[in-house]
Amino acid sequence: MKILLTSTSFQDTPGNHHDLLNNNNWEVEYLRGPLKEAEIIDVIGKYDGLICGDDDITEEVLLAGKNGKLKAISKYGIGLDKIDLVAANIFNIPIANTPGVNHVAVSEHAFMMLLAFYKNFIKEVKIVKSKKWTRLIGHEIWRKKIAVIGLGRIGKEMAKRCTSFGMDVWGYDLDIDEQFIIDNKISLIHSIDELDNTFDILSLHLPLTKSTKCIINEKIIHRLKQNVLIINTARADLVEKDALLSHLGQKKEMGYYSDVLWEEPINENEQIVSLDNAVITPHIASRTYQSVERQGSAAVNNLRVLLG
Repeated sequence: MKILLTSTSFQDTPGNHHDLLNNNNWEVEYLRGPLKEAEIIDVIGKYDGLICGDDDITEEVLLAGKNGKLKAISKYGIGLDKIDLVAANIFNIPIANTPGVNHVAVSEHAFMMLLAFYKNFIKEVKIVKSKKWTRLIGHEIWRKKIAVIGLGRIGKEMAKRCTSFGMDVWGYDLDIDEQFIIDNKISLIHSIDELDNTFDILSLHLPLTKSTKCIINEKIIHRLKQNVLIINTARADLVEKDALLSHLGQKKEMGYYSDVLWEEPINENEQIVSLDNAVITPHIASRTYQSVERQGSAAVNNLRVLLG
């Protein structure tokens, strides 16, 4: 069988996931994603299986695969928003993802961003590199009020870290784990409209769906604090871009720390990176040796099951 692997995290990170991949009787070929529709549509039909990252697996791509050899898709990672799941079901192409493998890595990245903002870490490093000694004044995070938006595996890990640092943790999710809420003394937000200017931080951990797209919109951002911090390690489209850019320009003490962009890889005309109060990392929150090995191994195992 011929397999196409597009995840660059899988490719770039040494570990047992490579041994697991190579121990199958597969002919494996590699492209470096995330691939646009035009980059994958003409080749997808050559392969029996695909291990993908955040490639554009559209209805047209799936149709091309169906008309060729494609039998199954294994997503390296959790988010399935780049795959047309309706079309995959119609064309009878099974999809699997890898939940439960990156929650520690991503929550650590989000918490690092929280500390970096309040301790002026990035600003101070830049200052010293310029041979200056300007000593800014930071803030403690103890008693800061944070809304963890999405209490799946990653959101729960973020909430636990915030609780252990003495923060006032609130959580929002449509499917609440009541025991987790009780055990970790988390207060509940029952509607996204409850977000107001009493919150210091929003940390986003939701999947991107039709109902969550732009869930943090103009109405929400407008009533947040002047110095609010929004952390996004999930999907960029959870936030309404134009509203965010406008408020970042007006509220100079506001922060937007994100590991995701609306277009990836970054477009050379991307405006947000020019703003001093926006800090963007290149979708690396889950890119640790440990997490990649877990995700990669799970993706290989899933494909092996799907292909029988």
